[in-house]
Amino acid sequence: MSKRIHEVRDPVHVFVHFDDDERAVIDSVPFQRLRNIHQLALTYLVYPGASHKRFEHSLGVMELAGRIYDTVTRDDKRSDAVRDVFPSAKDHGYWRTVVRMAALCHDLGHLPFSHAAEDALLPDGVDHERITWDILHSDMATILADLVPPVRPDLVGKLALGPRKAEKLGLRLEFDPWEAILAEIIVGDAFGADRMDYLLRDSLHTGATYGRFDHHRLIDTLRIMPSAPREEGEGEGLAEPTLGCERGGLQSAEALLLARYFMFSQVYYHPTRLAYNEHLKDFLVEWLPDGRFAADPSAHLARDDSDVLCAIKLAARSPSAPGHRAARRIVSRDHFKVAYVRSPDDSSDDVRALADAAAERFSPELVRHGASPSRGAAPDFPVFDRDGRSVSALGLSDVFGKLPTSPDEYVLADRSIRPELARWISREREQILEEALDAQTEEIDEEVTT
Repeated sequence: MSKRIHEVRDPVHVFVHFDDDERAVIDSVPFQRLRNIHQLALTYLVYPGASHKRFEHSLGVMELAGRIYDTVTRDDKRSDAVRDVFPSAKDHGYWRTVVRMAALCHDLGHLPFSHAAEDALLPDGVDHERITWDILHSDMATILADLVPPVRPDLVGKLALGPRKAEKLGLRLEFDPWEAILAEIIVGDAFGADRMDYLLRDSLHTGATYGRFDHHRLIDTLRIMPSAPREEGEGEGLAEPTLGCERGGLQSAEALLLARYFMFSQVYYHPTRLAYNEHLKDFLVEWLPDGRFAADPSAHLARDDSDVLCAIKLAARSPSAPGHRAARRIVSRDHFKVAYVRSPDDSSDDVRALADAAAERFSPELVRHGASPSRGAAPDFPVFDRDGRSVSALGLSDVFGKLPTSPDEYVLADRSIRPELARWISREREQILEEALDAQTEEIDEEVTT
């Protein structure tokens, strides 16, 4: 019996389509919770339109993952070099279902306000991906088992995490080449549906047009192919299959990389967003029992952004409430401002040293270090050249190797001290950095002698 196809309108993909089984997951309590998890935390206090949620993002990732799967499994996309990696024709429907389910469920474990304070507010060794895995094996397991045919939670979890994240979490999962490729469709660094959707969606809702790229062209040129040597002349492509693109999609892949670079700089790590992250973290540390979120699925699913926003509003009104000061900063928009911006001559240690010295001089409650993570090297992937060879993207592209990798960093400060602090850093910068270097040298010497 065929399954009914449903559709919902979407501002990014026009329509998102799903069948009865996918609707059962969408209608579940764990997935409906995502309606109340902001995609970009408190970024809507900087970009007013950024009030979209993880719910619609997850639908979008499912839609894109299905499109990518349909593209790369077409007969005309299969070269002889990788033909053996594909499953039998009778299994394709099942694997397509698993891919779309994994894409749909990949964000179930997100905390209130997503990434804003995850590192500081979960037990050691736990992150939202680990919670996603646990939810799939608890609350979602029965729903997946009741589908026709049943879908294994471990397969959904594997594809939602990918090999690197699974290894980092210590899950000891074995990925065969086909499963690794399917995980790449969802969470891959180069062409993951997760990355494509969040760039397009976040760009639309923030109004920051840097996140746009021709994803239609990019998806249409994707294919499964052998890995390529990093430079031409180093031998034939390696046997390990991976996700790559045809030569005609290289510019779209470059545009995706540029979109990510500019969105990280202009949106995700905007200094005011970083300041609000600090205030939110300060509030949660005081408000939560033991200063941390619970990691077990039941407690996790019982809390979302609406609970935290209500608590912030109440705490801002009551000077005796836990987290009052941070809550007042959020509600009253009394956020920290930029007192110092990393210069080309600064290292990350330099900006941290300046922030630490400023906190000691003025007060830890009035000064913070804000930074984006270091940007890693551009992901390499094989490009299907016109003569049928697999060629490294890094060898073909003039863009991939030239984007800056150093993080954006700031010293953030309370408005009342910001002008004085900025003058103080300008006056004392060289002395502070010299003392920090001396202290670092002494620590190294002590480690060597012991």
